[in-house]
Amino acid sequence: MARRKLIAGNWKMNGLRTDSAALISGLLSRRASESDFDADMLVCPPATLLDRVGQRLAGSPILLGAQDCHAEQTGAFTGDVSAAMIKDIGASHVIVGHSERRALHHESNALIRAKADAALAVGLTAIVCVGESEPERRAGRACDVVCSQLSGSIPGGAAPETLVVAYEPIWAIGSGRIPTADEVMEIHATLRRCLREAMGSPASGVRILYGGSVKPSNAREFLALPDVDGCLVGGASLDADEFWAIALASQGLPA
Repeated sequence: MARRKLIAGNWKMNGLRTDSAALISGLLSRRASESDFDADMLVCPPATLLDRVGQRLAGSPILLGAQDCHAEQTGAFTGDVSAAMIKDIGASHVIVGHSERRALHHESNALIRAKADAALAVGLTAIVCVGESEPERRAGRACDVVCSQLSGSIPGGAAPETLVVAYEPIWAIGSGRIPTADEVMEIHATLRRCLREAMGSPASGVRILYGGSVKPSNAREFLALPDVDGCLVGGASLDADEFWAIALASQGLPA
């Protein structure tokens, strides 16, 4: 099944109002100049910028996403943001289960699934993240770890329109260390198999992204691999030139 590429940017805890205005203007002008561009683009700013960035993106082909949501839609959860609030502000996607949330906030598969369920309940697409640590890879457990994470985190009733999976090897995030093509292909093939076991035939339409030190210099190689349907980009998504170069790599075009 043909799957449209998705190039997603996770800004993490970066960006002030002035920064975001310049970055979004740069992306919009570049996207407008490429009339034949055939991929989806998504930016996921911090919660403080969702409304401002959403207003700038309104009516454009660039999508808006959030970096996390609570498992409940309302309630006494000071400091948290619900999926309903994210949907209300105009976003279409939300990241759940990022390795930084799993590690720093001790989020379990069950909690991540509950967050993904909350996202689907209000019409958001959940981007479910999985990835192994360096000790887990050294022990030869990478495939088992990511399959277990995915199986425990897939929301009920997920479909290709409402679920994206992102593989981010924890040891590669922000480190500049890059897995080999064979390592990426092995994990993505494993994730596709796990999706089929959980979802049946619709799994063929679910996009699986690669993330982890994605840069213009390596994006084209990753995007050409089987079952790599896009990229979840961290630091490079904070630079309009670099993020657009990665987007162009999804088209096989020079930066």
